Amino acid sequence: MPITSKQRAQLRGLAMSEDTIVQVGKCGISESVIASVDAALQARELVKGRVLEACEYSPREVLDALCEACHAEPVQVIGTKFVIFRRNHADPKIELVKSKKK
Repeated sequence: MPITSKQRAQLRGLAMSEDTIVQVGKCGISESVIASVDAALQARELVKGRVLEACEYSPREVLDALCEACHAEPVQVIGTKFVIFRRNHADPKIELVKSKKK
């Protein structure tokens, strides 16, 4: 289920205090990067990453590729940094705001 704009805003606020734990460099989006993002999403649900200058891909391309490979939701891209979210259904860590039905 896709996240709403209010939930995305909540996740952006939570990401401000998070450390950057994934860096994508000149090797690009390798299997090891995908595996580390997948493991981090399983443990934290919210992952903040950075694309180094040596990378041949733009931060948006990296975000889209990682989201597709890890079945996650994109939260934001600002400059060289990006944020990804994936709900851990077995052990949720982040409680998202509920969307109101009209």
